[in-house]
Amino acid sequence: MAIDRILYICKLVVQNFIRNSRVENKTKRMQQSFPDFFLRIPALLWFIGFAFTPSICFANDTLKITKTQGFIIDGYGTNPAWTQTDWITVTQRSQMEFPKETRAKILYSDLGIYYLFDCKDDLLTSTYRHDFSDLWKEDVVEIFLWPDTNHTIYFEYELSPKNVELPIIIPNINNKFLGWRPWKYTGDRKVIHQTSVQMKTTKDGASIEGWVAEFFIPFKLLNPLVSEKPLEGQLWRGNFYRIDHDLESAAHWSWQPVSKNFHEFHAFGYLLFQ
Repeated sequence: MAIDRILYICKLVVQNFIRNSRVENKTKRMQQSFPDFFLRIPALLWFIGFAFTPSICFANDTLKITKTQGFIIDGYGTNPAWTQTDWITVTQRSQMEFPKETRAKILYSDLGIYYLFDCKDDLLTSTYRHDFSDLWKEDVVEIFLWPDTNHTIYFEYELSPKNVELPIIIPNINNKFLGWRPWKYTGDRKVIHQTSVQMKTTKDGASIEGWVAEFFIPFKLLNPLVSEKPLEGQLWRGNFYRIDHDLESAAHWSWQPVSKNFHEFHAFGYLLFQ
């Protein structure tokens, strides 16, 4: 990440200064290092000012997640809380004759994290009616959250246009992964989710224009991956995706690009909690 690279460079600058300032004679060190240090101050200040501009710190792999008060979702994204943050483009990675725009928003509160997806589409492929089905085989949005990078275990959530869900924990050991269903998935540990289908009316009748997915993931569900709510300035890794199946072919969208599959956790971006 950009911040890590900047801090690493700063560390090298300081180490280089200390190394060059070591001379055998203490008097010479006092005479040489202090003037040399003060001569370096303008350059150091310029570097810090340049390095910590928003365009450098918050590169394309980092999202600033705004904190909000808890709110009710309706599957349309109409709650005023969503005006606190901007849309994020979810890039289409597959070639299609007619590109379909996909965008998302993310917020968080003391109790959990909110997602909103807006998916343009003119044909829905969504036949599953039961939760924990193989939703990735049809139209779906997916999010991955990797709060603790000390362990290659992360959370995956999928939601179909029919409001059917798939929440699972993924241990990914040496690129071998399998999903585990949550235990005691009830009450305040359960994801709140709603979807809606947008229709447009033409002279030939009504047709599909797209669909919206809105959901709230409680931090309690992520325990023990998350032992407490994220603090301001804390970083998680994550990615989010869309799959669209039309006429037996599948198109893919993602926030951060992946080469083979959605489980490439080292390609995840960074979520910076504000």
